[in-house]
Amino acid sequence: MKNVLLGFAAVVTLTGCGVSAQQELEMGAQTAQEINSQIPLVRDAEINRYVNVLGDSIARLADNRGIDYTFYVVDAMEVNAFAVPGGYIYVNRGLITRTTNLSQLAGVLGHEIGHVVRRHSVQQMQQMQQAQIGVTLACVLTSVCNSGVAETAINVAGGAVFAKFSRDDEREADQEAITNVVRAGIHPDGIPQMFEILLAERTRNPGGVDSWFATHPLEEERVERTRAAIAQINPAVLRTLTRDSQNYQNFKRRVLQLPPAPRTR
Repeated sequence: MKNVLLGFAAVVTLTGCGVSAQQELEMGAQTAQEINSQIPLVRDAEINRYVNVLGDSIARLADNRGIDYTFYVVDAMEVNAFAVPGGYIYVNRGLITRTTNLSQLAGVLGHEIGHVVRRHSVQQMQQMQQAQIGVTLACVLTSVCNSGVAETAINVAGGAVFAKFSRDDEREADQEAITNVVRAGIHPDGIPQMFEILLAERTRNPGGVDSWFATHPLEEERVERTRAAIAQINPAVLRTLTRDSQNYQNFKRRVLQLPPAPRTR
């Protein structure tokens, strides 16, 4: 994570000013490269092909900036998903295993794509950059990072890259998700369904979904809000949309058959 922070220090001049589309792409590519070197990713070609085909079917209709989106499955059983500027979307295998149909994962991907389209992740990085740079400079200029306490501080600062979105950001991404999946021919009911699955698991097994709730504020009102938005869509249109497919169930079965995920350190 120290390398991630050093990378952000290199773009300190972006703080407090507008980030161009090209700068967003460069920032995202650099960040994704660092992330991919430090977290376990699923390397199964069929799983990666499926999630990228599904994700691209949504992203190419949601974002008209010509960004090439890339989707990764993180080899972790905790429930989480996050977006990096420039169109890099990560979803934990633990989230996939909690889904019951195609529309639920599509809703998650549509939501994370919404964060990229609305540039929420760029705004997060700008807001947190100064704090991250402060930790980085302390590491570079002193020996403080040799201590366990400092290592914890670095992890906390690095985690701020994916800090909790505001409730307004989440509402905007939810609305984007509904629009995005409908455009892709997928039923938006998977969005509130996924929220209900996560809320139920928070009651039964809070540890399994802590990562999600730490970065995505989620309460019952989001279920009501998304269901109300879906109710405004023409029922004739909704009847034409896909909820599930055999290909999706085959994909999920393949995810379930993966070797055990590495233990979280």
